[in-house]
Amino acid sequence: MAFQLSYNINCFIRALAAINNAANSRMFYVFKLLSADKQIIMKIRDSGMPPEEMWITFFDTEFILSELGIDKNIKDAAEFGSGYGTFSIPAAKIITGILYAIDVEPGMIKSLRNKTAERNISNIKVIETDFVTQGTGLNDNSIDYVMLFNILHSEEPVKLLNEAKRILRQNGKAGIIHWNYDPSTPRGPSMEIRPRPEQCKKWIEQAGFKIDKYPFPIPPYHYGIVGIKKI
Repeated sequence: MAFQLSYNINCFIRALAAINNAANSRMFYVFKLLSADKQIIMKIRDSGMPPEEMWITFFDTEFILSELGIDKNIKDAAEFGSGYGTFSIPAAKIITGILYAIDVEPGMIKSLRNKTAERNISNIKVIETDFVTQGTGLNDNSIDYVMLFNILHSEEPVKLLNEAKRILRQNGKAGIIHWNYDPSTPRGPSMEIRPRPEQCKKWIEQAGFKIDKYPFPIPPYHYGIVGIKKI
């Protein structure tokens, strides 16, 4: 949640250090200072990323995209929290239109832009924005598929799903994957905030989606759900 805050810089730095120590260096929030009015933007909790070399070992991207129904019949798609581009890049090679890769972290944005340039991928549009609090900025009814991967442990999951529904065309789909509700997974948010499949289903339906596919296993560490926008 973005908010305005008047503060003393030194006190703010000390406060951040205290938060970091109290959390045992786990990344709960990313703070970003914007210009002179000192706006602070918070990112999805418990969403720190490991090195890319480790991250990609957790997923069979080809299998996941296939199971979620991402195919050549999709024109335009978007990914909320595109990160390293683990899914945005292969998805862009499948669809026929534009893949909007959306993230709040400048480092991830820069990395993905470099990759698309190096690999001559012309149909990925990388967007840096605080989509959690400000939305994506994409037009209503403009997208065929939205990917929400490992982000529904957000404080406001229904708000993210509402934004997905807003930008989806009629019969467009939202594909969700999340870490299994199992403390033995090698990554993932803490169990206190990690959603079970039935919780995700409830949120999806609360946002007005019809369930298209639920739930299905994505070995070894995830499950998937697909919702469809029908009026």
